[in-house]
Amino acid sequence: MQVQRGEITAIIGPNGGGKSTLMKALIGEVKHSGRIGYEGSGKPVIGYVPQYLTFDVTAPISVIDIFMACKREKPVWLKTTKREREEIERKLRRVQAEHLIERRLGALSGGELQRVLIALALEPKPDLLLLDEPVSGVDRNGLELFYEILEELKRREDMAIIMISHDLEQVLRHADQVILLDKGVLAAGRAAEVLSNEKMKEKFGTII
Repeated sequence: MQVQRGEITAIIGPNGGGKSTLMKALIGEVKHSGRIGYEGSGKPVIGYVPQYLTFDVTAPISVIDIFMACKREKPVWLKTTKREREEIERKLRRVQAEHLIERRLGALSGGELQRVLIALALEPKPDLLLLDEPVSGVDRNGLELFYEILEELKRREDMAIIMISHDLEQVLRHADQVILLDKGVLAAGRAAEVLSNEKMKEKFGTII
């Protein structure tokens, strides 16, 4: 399989087929056989948004707190400067979430939390953005906003986006390339081609 800058590549397939394992191999979290290669010099900057974020929802941790914690330049309990706040607002604005800056993490909806995590993954600017089932638990309104933001990132930023998804309707609408994965690549190509492939019928019992 190959992915290109300026494109959204959706990875689909049955549970246990290796989708999340592939992403963990890309970020170096698990050992793998085979070869992962990158064009250009050196290893690319990779942004990663996990499927789940485990944290104490009752903890008094706000969105601005988690951004400050990720800076690692000074103790998080020190007061945030005006300049630091404006920088965090700029990052959140990229995903239409600047109004969430003071919101407690445990009070965020599924869609709001995913947008905050994407904003974190975009700094530093990645060459490759990995999204592991990013819309799991997101309602319909949040779903539409998520894909609107994803399309805007594709247009505006020079990055490759790989997304694991089970929503074949949204994959057909938004993905430039689709990889059908089940312990190996069964099909790869334009969305309409893969979603009408006979392998889809074997794995999902239907053809789009």
